[in-house]
Amino acid sequence: MQTAFGDVPVFDAHAHFFSYRFFQGLLEPIKARYGSGDAYGAMGKELGLELPEADPTKLAARWVAEMDRHGVDRMVLMASAVGDEESAAAAVKAYPDRIAGYFMLDPTKPDAAVRARHAILQLGLQGIALFPAMHHFSAADERVWPIYHAAAERNAVVFVHFGLLKIAIRDRLGLPSKFDMRFSNPLDLHKAAKEFSNINFQIPHFGCGFFHEALMLGDLCDNVHLDTSSSNAWVKLMPHPLTVRDLFEKSLAVFGPSRLLFGTDSTVFPRGWRADVFREQAQILSDLKVSPADAAAILGGNLARLLARQ
Repeated sequence: MQTAFGDVPVFDAHAHFFSYRFFQGLLEPIKARYGSGDAYGAMGKELGLELPEADPTKLAARWVAEMDRHGVDRMVLMASAVGDEESAAAAVKAYPDRIAGYFMLDPTKPDAAVRARHAILQLGLQGIALFPAMHHFSAADERVWPIYHAAAERNAVVFVHFGLLKIAIRDRLGLPSKFDMRFSNPLDLHKAAKEFSNINFQIPHFGCGFFHEALMLGDLCDNVHLDTSSSNAWVKLMPHPLTVRDLFEKSLAVFGPSRLLFGTDSTVFPRGWRADVFREQAQILSDLKVSPADAAAILGGNLARLLARQ
């Protein structure tokens, strides 16, 4: 993609694969709301979204066309419903040079370690996505150790969402989100990051409200990476003024350019890829006078290097 730093390969480290199965899961508890007709279509109209067809390769093709439209080289697409590994795997199989697959896992389930190994070793997915507040566990809980061991077998990235957690689609549908924010502190990851020093951990949204704690963790553990995804509107909740530029400036000072991963948190159509997030963040890197080599690393090179270890 053409940027202020020249033509830079862009590898988006954080986007969601909201598949047919994901939306069917949202529909199930509210299906009666739409009567006896096409409940799936009616939900799409209520949300104002293009809902995907059952075949995940068609959604994958939609994302690849979107990447082509914006000049994006590659992107992580994360299966965002527990048990939906096959959808992400189908997308990766269809477009292995454009899509890298992560999958959401609930490590409190008895089959979690088996599912993790299958997704990584057989399905070819490259990242495990954990949501402690959603599934009510601590990243320091040794019940999660089998998941970390599974990731270590193939050098899979372990993505852990800390901080503020909201799912806008659920809120718009009036569905409850029973999150427990007690499990949202990035410092909970310190024990595991030290124990599993060969695993690369990815924390999205600069810690999403726990920025100070994310910086502390990054200073202590050189296998922890920050992803820059979303508009980072959570800065409005801070008790002191903070901008996205401030996030980049301080993160560069603590993590250095080699442990920052550009991402957008793109999710649905027709909005598609968050070009607005890219423009803002690329401009910030330029304003901070980041070198072309370091900018290229942040915008895609770092993630490509991490995934190449697998």
